[in-house]
Formats: sequence, C-alpha cells, structure tokens
Amino acid sequence: MTTGDERKLVLLTGANGQVGFELARSLEGLGRVVALDRRGLDLTDSEQIQRVVRELSPALIVNAATYTAVDSAESDAAAAMRLNAEAPDILAQEAKCLGALYGLCLRWDGPYEEDDAANPLNVYGKSKLAGEQAIAASGCAHLIFRTSWVYGARGKNFLRTMLQLGVHREELSGVADQIGAPTWSRTIATINVGGVVSFLPRIWMSGCGGTRAFTT
Repeated sequence: MTTGDERKLVLLTGANGQVGFELARSLEGLGRVVALDRRGLDLTDSEQIQRVVRELSPALIVNAATYTAVDSAESDAAAAMRLNAEAPDILAQEAKCLGALYGLCLRWDGPYEEDDAANPLNVYGKSKLAGEQAIAASGCAHLIFRTSWVYGARGKNFLRTMLQLGVHREELSGVADQIGAPTWSRTIATINVGGVVSFLPRIWMSGCGGTRAFTT
C-alpha cells in the first residue's frame, strides 16, 4: 500500500504516556511516526507485538511504554516483568531481524552513572534491568535512556498531584526518604531524539541535573 509519504517509518509505543506524548511530536523530524497506545499494540501479547512490527517494518522502534506502579510490582511481579522485560526483549529481537534501530526509555532508580553496576532494590527495578539486559543480548542496534521522577502537563505524576491537593488543603505532607532528579517529559523526548540523530549506542542517563528530596 502506498501512503505518499516515503520517509522512513518510526514506530512509537506507549504513545499516551507522559514521555510518549512528547515523543510523538519530537520524533516527527525523523520520519513518519506511527504512535501506538495499548489499544493499538498490547505489549503483553507477544504474538501481537511480532505481527504489528513485521507489518509496519519500521526503521526505528522507540519504546516509551513501561510498568511504573512501583508498589504494585511487589505483589504482581509477573505484570512488571511482562511490560518492562519481556516486551522490550521481543521488540529488540524484531528490530534485530529488521535491521532497525531500537530505543528504550526507562524510568530508573538511582543515582547511577551509566557504567555503574546496577543494584535494583525492588521488583520494579529488577524488571527494568532485565529489560536492559535482554536488549543488549539481542544484538540489535540500540540506545537505552534511563530517567527519573518524570513530570509533565498530562498524566499522573507527583507534581500534578501536589498541585491538585494544594488547591484543597492548607498543609501537605509526603514521604521523607526519596531523593531524585525531577525531569520534564519534554526534556526526555528531546534527549531521546538527539541520541537517535547522533547514534551513539549505549546506556544514557537522561534525567535533569541536581536532586530534590521529599520530606514531611
């Protein structure tokens, strides 16, 4: 089928997420973007992943879909592993077969430097490390972007939650044991596109500089 657009095809997953929403716009300069949410591509269905990727035959696959319910992962490890480890593995295998470039955007606990040995402390972190390792083992050309504490104008994030609560409460409280670098979803998208353009295959830390602590 001829579409009239001969630019290379970019497949984006997780298109309705905070990062995926921004990536759908940022990636337009790289080709014709097919942005799919879970209704268009169920990443828990391995056969559907293979079928969709083979039908589209993209030159670039960008996976922005992740399981982010940290607490829930402890009681439902299988769900976290399906989305954070098994789906990236299948996408990487398909990218290898197509000769496509595969990019993965992950929310990651830290702080880490790129070359540090990872030591995830929970199921959530272990599922993401398993995804990274599977991608590397696939042999496909790939870039992996780690980030943290994502916020944006849409979706569910700590910033939006606090702003909404602030409208109705005179005093707010929060956890006292978390330190991280809040990172704007649009910044992540910009870094991802820059990494693809420069094509320096490796793991990249794509969080903003500095850290913030949440205290009661």
